[in-house]
Amino acid sequence: MLEPLAVPRGLHYGIDATAQIPMSAPGAISRGGCHCGRVAFEVEGRPETVSECNCSICAKKGYLHWIVPRESFRLLTPVANISTYSFNTGVAKHHFCPNCGVAAFYIPRSDPDKIDVNARCLDGVEPSRLKVERFDGRNWETAIVEHRAKQ
Repeated sequence: MLEPLAVPRGLHYGIDATAQIPMSAPGAISRGGCHCGRVAFEVEGRPETVSECNCSICAKKGYLHWIVPRESFRLLTPVANISTYSFNTGVAKHHFCPNCGVAAFYIPRSDPDKIDVNARCLDGVEPSRLKVERFDGRNWETAIVEHRAKQ
């Protein structure tokens, strides 16, 4: 089901994307987006650990999950540039670029109050250098209980 993206708190656009802050500096900003550039964003911080889920949609998208507080995420392009897909419980809002199809971020079922950034869509981030934790999304209900118990 496709639906328009409601602008959740923490999604802002119109930020000056030209300001450059080195990734290693305190207050580092990670920038990313889709392949064609129609969707662009920035996130306070940089990923060190990401998770990889084997559920039906994450496995097909090759998503590397970096879940961040909504307040740390800023959409730099108009929200109208994004399409959304939902399925199953409808809690997760799988945002993607309708032009190139890239899914750079979404609202996760596990943490609907946060933003899940696809680390593969971040500029200057080498996925092979990130620590990857596995999440058994094929058995989501059991896996989420175990995941939350570790936190």
